[in-house]
Amino acid sequence: MTTLPLSAARTLHLAAQGLLTPPRRKAVKADVLDAIRRMMQLQIDTIHVVARSPYLVLFSRLGSYPQQWLDELLAEGALFEYWSHEACFLPSEDYGLLRHRMLNASTMGWKYAGEWHQTHRKEIDKLLAHIRETGPVRSADFAREAGKGNGWWDWKPEKRHLEVLFTLGQLMVAERRNFHRVYDVSERVMPHWNDARDLPPAHTITDELLGRTCRALGVARADWVADYYRLPRRPYRDELHALADQGDLIPVQVEGWKQDTFVHKDVAPWLDDAASGKLASTVTTVLSPFDPVVWDRKRAAALFGFDYVIECYTPAAKRKYGYFVLPLLSRGRLVGRVDAKAHRTQGVFEVKALHIEPGVRLSARLAGDLRRALQRCADWHGTPQLEISSAPPEWLEALSVDSMTA
Repeated sequence: MTTLPLSAARTLHLAAQGLLTPPRRKAVKADVLDAIRRMMQLQIDTIHVVARSPYLVLFSRLGSYPQQWLDELLAEGALFEYWSHEACFLPSEDYGLLRHRMLNASTMGWKYAGEWHQTHRKEIDKLLAHIRETGPVRSADFAREAGKGNGWWDWKPEKRHLEVLFTLGQLMVAERRNFHRVYDVSERVMPHWNDARDLPPAHTITDELLGRTCRALGVARADWVADYYRLPRRPYRDELHALADQGDLIPVQVEGWKQDTFVHKDVAPWLDDAASGKLASTVTTVLSPFDPVVWDRKRAAALFGFDYVIECYTPAAKRKYGYFVLPLLSRGRLVGRVDAKAHRTQGVFEVKALHIEPGVRLSARLAGDLRRALQRCADWHGTPQLEISSAPPEWLEALSVDSMTA
């Protein structure tokens, strides 16, 4: 059995995620779909102090690209939305892998408001008939009778109805307008789908999702794999060893780990060069808080020694790093994090605070890599004036424009 140093495991993970080398050419629209297929899914989040998460995840891999390409791929039917890791964009060819969840929504936990459905079944059925007859709707098409709501927990009834029908798969997201969902009946969004003809056998789904998880992660531990597609939490050791017996996975050992670990067969061509150090990530970029590289806290800690908590849901007084903090990836390591905000009207990309990880040493190369990565991100946001408000003094000096041009 091959034994890998931890650095090789990181390299294989980043290679599988499309973060091995910087883009060698200007992105084209097909690259967006290819990137999502490589990750298997693209998590959706609506916070927009910088670019919304799905757009930022793609920027980390593709460099500068027009954000509307993602919207167009959804409207064209190349992507669909559903509950996967969380709410995600997924390649439309993977619809069948999630269809079983729609048909058995009782397994979806809080994502399916079963009690609401039972209480309001007549109104929900009426809404579905209305959409089928008259066409797509947005939540905004329905007025709130009691005035403005108090947040996501205080949705108006029609929004709750729409979400029930979405989770059941009776409605799908046909497109997004200004990032707001436009709902239509599933038979118009997926006109070529037929459950009786196209639905894969239920007993094959778990193995298929595990295989895709291992491909997306590059290196996968048995205690990680449930998280990627939100499978029931257990290690899946037997299933992973069975996939290895079929030749889909390769068992490996990683120095310092005791858990069963596997490399997907599609990643195998990189295995020897990663183990010997000939292959290494050369990417320096900012990551979204909802990037697959960091969305599993346990995995990020094991691979990168990076303890990451998404603090936008933490009360301000209890935040350690900031509201929407972007991890900094540089040449195979997570070297720091920035609390950032794009001031679009003023054209300013503000780094409210730069935090460097313990043990990361200042060097001219790293400072240059980070400065260029932050500037590329600022330029893509249309906020080319990069302002770093707070950082360790030596880093603030090293990242200054004057230092870069000296």
